[in-house]
Amino acid sequence: MNQRASATELLPTLDLSGPALRSGFEELVAAAEPGGGIDVYLTALQFKSRLFGEWFLGKQSAALDAPRFLGLCTFMPTVRRRVGAWLGSNDFADLHRQLLLLMQPGTTVQARLDAFVAAFPADRTCRWARDLAAEVLHFCAPDETPLMTRWMWDAQSGSGVLREIWFNDDGRELDQRNISDRLPTFLALKSELETFLRDNGTYRDFGLMQDLLCAHIYSRYINDRGSTYLKGDFAGTEDAMAHTRRLLGLDCYERDGIRMKVKLPETMSVALATPLQLDA
Repeated sequence: MNQRASATELLPTLDLSGPALRSGFEELVAAAEPGGGIDVYLTALQFKSRLFGEWFLGKQSAALDAPRFLGLCTFMPTVRRRVGAWLGSNDFADLHRQLLLLMQPGTTVQARLDAFVAAFPADRTCRWARDLAAEVLHFCAPDETPLMTRWMWDAQSGSGVLREIWFNDDGRELDQRNISDRLPTFLALKSELETFLRDNGTYRDFGLMQDLLCAHIYSRYINDRGSTYLKGDFAGTEDAMAHTRRLLGLDCYERDGIRMKVKLPETMSVALATPLQLDA
C-alpha cells in the first residue's frame, strides 16, 4: 500500500510527552497482566487484522455482503452503533463499491480515505464513515498504515489520544489549528511511537502495539471525562482494560466465541450477521 504523504504534505513535528507515554505504557502492562498479559491482546488484534485482510482486501472482498459486513463491524466500536441505521435505508451495494475502491492501490491512503468519506453525507449521521475507512485501511496493513480514527485525533473537535500525550508545560496545550488529522500527522505519530516502543523493549507488532498503547491511554480520558461520540457504548466500568478493549473492538470476545454487538437495521436479525471466523 502507498501510505506515504504527498510531497506537498510534510510530516509535522509532534511535541509528545515522554512521561505521559511512559506512565501509559506502565499502566497498560499492569492492567493487562490479570488477563494473561499484553500478548493475549496482541493475539486478539492479530486475529482482527487477518479477518479484515481476508474480507476487505483478499479474495473474499468481492463476495462481501451486508450480513458479513455487519459481522465485521462488531470489531469497530465507533462504527457499529450507527452504520446499521444507514443500511436500513440505503443499498449495501453502494457501500461495498466504496469499500472496494478504498482498497485499490494507485493513489495515496489519504486520497482514498477522502474519497470514501466524500461518498457519504457530511453530517453527524455518517461520522462513522471516516472511522470505518480508517479501521479497514489500518487493520489490513497495521505495520504500514497508521490508525486514523477520530479517537486517535480529530482536529475539528480537538479531541483524541494525541491531545492526551501532548507535552504540556506551564499550561501550553496542543493547538488543533496547527495539527491536522490527515495522513502526515498520523505517520509522524506512528514513527515517534515506534521509537518509544523500541526504547521500551518492544521488537515486533509495532502497529498493533501502538493501537493497544494509544487505546489504553485514551481510555483514561473516557474514564475521567466521558466522550460525546463514545459514551453510549462505553458507559460503566468492569476492569482496568474494559475501555481499552472496547476502543479496539475486542470487547466482543467471550469464552464461548464472539458476541454480536452491532446495532442492526430493523429488517435484519442477529442470526444473519454473526461475526465471521477466518477460513481454515
